[in-house]
Amino acid sequence: MRILVVEDDEQMGALIERGLVADGYDVLRLSNGMDALIAVAHEDFGLAAIDVMLPQMSGFEVCRRIRETGSTMPVILLTARDTVEDRVFGLDSGADDYLTKPFAFAELTARVRALLRRQSMGTPLTLELGRLVLDSRDLRVSVAGHTISMSPKEFSLLRLLCSRAGAVVDRTTILEEIWDGTLHIDPNIVDQYISYLRRKIDSVAAGIRIVTVRGTGYTVELTE
Repeated sequence: MRILVVEDDEQMGALIERGLVADGYDVLRLSNGMDALIAVAHEDFGLAAIDVMLPQMSGFEVCRRIRETGSTMPVILLTARDTVEDRVFGLDSGADDYLTKPFAFAELTARVRALLRRQSMGTPLTLELGRLVLDSRDLRVSVAGHTISMSPKEFSLLRLLCSRAGAVVDRTTILEEIWDGTLHIDPNIVDQYISYLRRKIDSVAAGIRIVTVRGTGYTVELTE
């Protein structure tokens, strides 16, 4: 498995590279976003770990541009910025996970394994509910052929809820399956993403609604 590491701090980058190589991964380490985008365009990577504070182009921007190419490669952002707003911005940029520095290397490798495991699970490519069609290959949500713009995290959360329509999905399950656990993640991020989804779903005749089950979690119900 080839992993892309983008880190401009030489010492930190070398530590991450050595650790991943010791775990059996093939690593390409780069120090800036432009080289990372060129590498992604010409090589296949199983995952990317990208520092947020890069010269010339932030890790947020690198991640956003990777997603614009249609790539579904798992991306972990690495940063010392740990506010909820920063984490939400990073996830909205298309990141799959967000790890705050300083971190234990064991935690990084655990998250790498979790993302690669999820990537290889092979869920059905399409899911239909109400008038919604979710295409996992292109991370595309549509109603009657019209695409609804969504970030990868929004797509993953909506797919989780729709795949269990009629059942209540609790907050802990959402955090574990969408954000790979509750550690270092503010639980309020679930409410924020549910709010994003509701605005998008309620603006079209999707045939479903997301219902809050007070004190427990959320469920999806058909409206037609």
